[in-house]
Amino acid sequence: MRYLSLVNIYQQLEKTAKRLEKTAIIAQFLAPVPAEELSSLIMLLQGRVFSQWDSRDIGFSARLMIKALEKATGSSAKNIETLWTKTGDLGKVAADLVKKKTQATLTTEELSVKKVITNLQKLETVEGIGAVERKISLVAELITSATPEEARFIVRTVLGELRVGIATGIVRDAISQAFYQNNAAVENAFDLIGDYGEAAVHAKNGTLGSVSLKPGRPVNAMLSILVQNVGEALEALGKPAQFEPKLDGFRLQIHKHHEKILLFTRRLENVTKQFPDIAANILSHVQGDDFILDAEAVGFDPKTGKHLPFQHISQRIKRKYDIAMMAQKLPVEINVFDVLYYNHTNMMDKPLQERRALLETIVTNEPRKVRVTEALITADEQHAEQFFKTCLQAGNEGVMIKNRTMRYRPGRYVDGWCKLKQTLEPLDLVIVAATWGEGKRAKWLSSFTVACRSHGQFLEVGRVSTGLKEKEEEGVTFQKLTKLLKPSILDHKGREVTVKPQIVVEVAYEEIQKSPTYSSGYAMRFPRILRLRIDEKTTEDINTLADIERIAAAQRK
Repeated sequence: MRYLSLVNIYQQLEKTAKRLEKTAIIAQFLAPVPAEELSSLIMLLQGRVFSQWDSRDIGFSARLMIKALEKATGSSAKNIETLWTKTGDLGKVAADLVKKKTQATLTTEELSVKKVITNLQKLETVEGIGAVERKISLVAELITSATPEEARFIVRTVLGELRVGIATGIVRDAISQAFYQNNAAVENAFDLIGDYGEAAVHAKNGTLGSVSLKPGRPVNAMLSILVQNVGEALEALGKPAQFEPKLDGFRLQIHKHHEKILLFTRRLENVTKQFPDIAANILSHVQGDDFILDAEAVGFDPKTGKHLPFQHISQRIKRKYDIAMMAQKLPVEINVFDVLYYNHTNMMDKPLQERRALLETIVTNEPRKVRVTEALITADEQHAEQFFKTCLQAGNEGVMIKNRTMRYRPGRYVDGWCKLKQTLEPLDLVIVAATWGEGKRAKWLSSFTVACRSHGQFLEVGRVSTGLKEKEEEGVTFQKLTKLLKPSILDHKGREVTVKPQIVVEVAYEEIQKSPTYSSGYAMRFPRILRLRIDEKTTEDINTLADIERIAAAQRK
């Protein structure tokens, strides 16, 4: 297939914000596509080069892209940077430069989808002396052969900035529509294999029912609904219920396959290399030939043994160097709370009480290494309330409450699991704008506009400037957040900047009030940033306007 055919779809998707129209566009496009091409097309439609669960990274920065454009178009790096500053979009810069290209064309090859995906996937394999130049050449080769619009989307894909508004739900619905399949069947397949491209192939071939769980392929995690009190949870789940501490760590899915341990985050990112200590502890403390475990990784102070907030251990998730040193400096304890697969048997359809009993049999508990999460089974509301208070006093976020007869249902917010936090739970919000500081903070962004989501839009709910620190050892710093946001700056207006909505932060506050100042109609009183959520949450996971309205209404009761 010509890459231009896919580009035409990108352009159609840009012209509409309507979910149903986007779904129809993609469905009509996919329907006639041969099965062998579907996987690549689905990845590119999502702006990906590899599957979501695949840990490979093409490692191509905006600075390298400037060099690739320089090589492909003959324009100087200085001119490219000037144009980039004006537009804030290297993709648009690429399109404009290709239109005006004066450099002799290196090749006249018509771009195909296969050529694009092949060149981009090769970026991950290039190593050794001259690797940077070879990477630049691979991208420049594509741009040289591209039309202006093809160049625009090649650049955006490489930089992870496709910007055509395709949420995962749209992809799922489009696959269902294209191949006359049930939405639930497509979603179930994705939950089990973590790849909509592969799910699309099964949908086209009519083999969705053959998709099965297997170690080595991450599963979408089962999710919970928020409740306001213990009574509400017991009413929703039935009595007795299982109560567990809601630990301040990060969700970790642990796979054992052929004596090999693989570790995945909630977002299906492979973090095995970053946590060799976890792999070693699992091998020595969990029995079984092959398994998939659901767990929470919690950092602790190696001197005191006390648990540390997530923000401390989060720096290990993206770490590529000095891994052994970081493992000693910031060790983790694995708290296992579920088993999805064990010794060639899918356990997800088994009730929680059976899965829990199995865990207690196969895990050898050793504090600060591996343990089965503490659990209280009770029908007594007062007993449960005391457990909740004890968990909060211990520094936990709250409690998880679970129906003991419920099967494991991946990727869905269901009534089988609930979570209870302190009243006025913190909000997960995305930064959409910021302001440069003054005085000693002049080099840092120091005030941040945060937003919730509502029907595909981001609505402001206030500005926050407290909670950040000046020293790294104290927590999230102005310097770190500035570094994360600078590549995402879209526009400047004096000291004010707008940024691409992608950095998620957890924000605490004392009250939510109605306010005409912000587009949501609400504002947080005394907000403060608690921590970054970039390794746990995407913009699809942030709190909604409905959440804000619910909390505001509860305050008035």
